[in-house]
Amino acid sequence: MDLTSEQIQRILSKYKFRDVAVEELEKINRIYPGMTLSTGTYTFSDSTQKDLLKLTGTIPVQYEGRSYNFPIQLWLLDSFPFTPPICHLKPTSNMVIREGKHVDAHGRIHLPGLHNWDHPKSSVVGLLNEMVTKFQEDPPLSSKTTTDKKDPHELLAFVSNFRISDGGISHHDQPINKVSVIGGGDLGMASVMSILSKCKVDKLVFIDVAESSTKGGSTDLEIFSLPKVEVSRDISASAGSRVVVVTANAWSSEQSYVTVVQTNVDLYRGIIPNLARLSPSAVMLIASQPVDIMTHVAWRQSGLPPTHVIGAGCNLDSERLSHVMDINLNTHKPAWVIGELSDNKIAVMSNSGLNSSASPEIAQGSSSTKPLLDRAFEIMKNRGQRSWSVGLSIADITNSVLTDKRKVHSVSTLAQVATLSGLLLKQLIQIM
Repeated sequence: MDLTSEQIQRILSKYKFRDVAVEELEKINRIYPGMTLSTGTYTFSDSTQKDLLKLTGTIPVQYEGRSYNFPIQLWLLDSFPFTPPICHLKPTSNMVIREGKHVDAHGRIHLPGLHNWDHPKSSVVGLLNEMVTKFQEDPPLSSKTTTDKKDPHELLAFVSNFRISDGGISHHDQPINKVSVIGGGDLGMASVMSILSKCKVDKLVFIDVAESSTKGGSTDLEIFSLPKVEVSRDISASAGSRVVVVTANAWSSEQSYVTVVQTNVDLYRGIIPNLARLSPSAVMLIASQPVDIMTHVAWRQSGLPPTHVIGAGCNLDSERLSHVMDINLNTHKPAWVIGELSDNKIAVMSNSGLNSSASPEIAQGSSSTKPLLDRAFEIMKNRGQRSWSVGLSIADITNSVLTDKRKVHSVSTLAQVATLSGLLLKQLIQIM
């Protein structure tokens, strides 16, 4: 492995942890000398591009008494080795990819070691060893054949969906109410408990990613197990979810705002495309901060329609505002807080009643309603965005999705409109 070439040195100089990255590359070269280091331009799922280092080579896989060399390619992000590489199979012309638990149809590799990456405990050498172990259990590559024989794994997967009863055999394809919460910490725990209390779910998966601020919550859930709750560190456990809640966050008071946003964007690159692949029909609900930016990032990275990627937005403030105005000011019209989740947010009121099922006609406070809104805002001051409060708001939105409640929520969503009135209408989404 040559680290001295001008091209590699030029790209390597842009890496945030250059010296640590060099040490890791030297270690890889000692254990896997056949891996070749080169440079290239990687295109992310959101269409952005970046010049990166990449490792190319083969790993030896034993299967049914025979040895195979599986070609792979690892792209090293500029925060390597503190972020995991992006791994792909690189099949030759006479090979075909077998989509499975650890490899998607495009050859992207998904392993627990990638999702739980935590340097220095995690390393590329350890990752390559994990690939060998997993691929020996279920090889993701096979030789092209001229026959039309079905893969026996596909047949088993189809048969596994049959239900046998006294009335005969039926194929079970009815979707279940499955919700996944991605990200540990207080907000992740609060979301799990709130969804479990409010929503009728058949299965609730809590996946604690390594980059989350704390892992104590998921450990406690493993100790004190709850009905219908599965704790996992493998993102593949979220497959088939109807709602995917993302609370994963790298937020830190010690980092600048721009640094935090970039760290969260890098974090999302490792999880959002995988979540979308595993649950292509799900509604993705974003709660990471800053929620408006991260919702847009998730939409770009996921490839899902804008209506399937929403942020928690101002739903909590809207529910609080309506409650305060109804209880303290004796009003009976819905009110919402819309706009950016900051001091720039504004309050609006509906011209329709509380029980109206039609889309609301809303407007900024008029001369008669503005004093009410201002007073309600004053009452709401210092109520903060606590984890349990946000968790309850997330459960409220999740329940609307699962039950087709057709309730209007103030959420973060793509709103490409030219006028303020259009923006107001676009920010209020009827969840169906």
